[in-house]
Amino acid sequence: MPSMPFKSWSAAVTAEMIILFARVVTAVRAIWDGVEPVAKKRVYFANHTSNGDFVLVWSVLPPHMRRRTRPVAAGDYWLTSRPKSFVGREVFNAVLIDRNPDTRTEDPIALMAEALDAGSSLILFPEGTRNTTDAPLLPFKSGLFHLATQRPDVDLVPVWIENLSSVMPKGEVFPVPLLCTIRFGAAMWLQDGEDKDAFLARTHAALLELGESGETG
Repeated sequence: MPSMPFKSWSAAVTAEMIILFARVVTAVRAIWDGVEPVAKKRVYFANHTSNGDFVLVWSVLPPHMRRRTRPVAAGDYWLTSRPKSFVGREVFNAVLIDRNPDTRTEDPIALMAEALDAGSSLILFPEGTRNTTDAPLLPFKSGLFHLATQRPDVDLVPVWIENLSSVMPKGEVFPVPLLCTIRFGAAMWLQDGEDKDAFLARTHAALLELGESGETG
């Protein structure tokens, strides 16, 4: 799979700076547990506890995979200023979606499917919002199911992000240096005849189990 070039020299330099910063602050390590770091078309679905979640997942991917992997992010956040727009569009090449159904002009699932059809992988947070509760994982929204229904052959890879919520606590401006781990689990697919509730329960359980395996491993 060919690499996707950055749109500008400044975007490439900014990407390297972000990767370096993430590694210095978190000393992040990637554990590929049941899946190999190969350039296959995938949807990486992860827990969501920090604004830096997709940055850390993106930064630990090998370069040949990173350049073809796009985070799914909120357009109402990343398009609020020129610097944010530059980072969201030029650096991360994010699939930017409108979270407000009343103002939305494009179907988020169609945008994600289009990105997959173009050869990209995706980073997705099926909880739909940042988890600030004591629960390890919020219930999943239906987006992952609808995407799997439209593109059933794409690998769905659970990803557990460990400790980043302590690095970037809600409301804090400066990160707290701590060790973080990104654990990639075995790929999953929508099963024949599987309905939405069963699929979401199965993927939710797989992601939660991946997180628990890191605590005991």
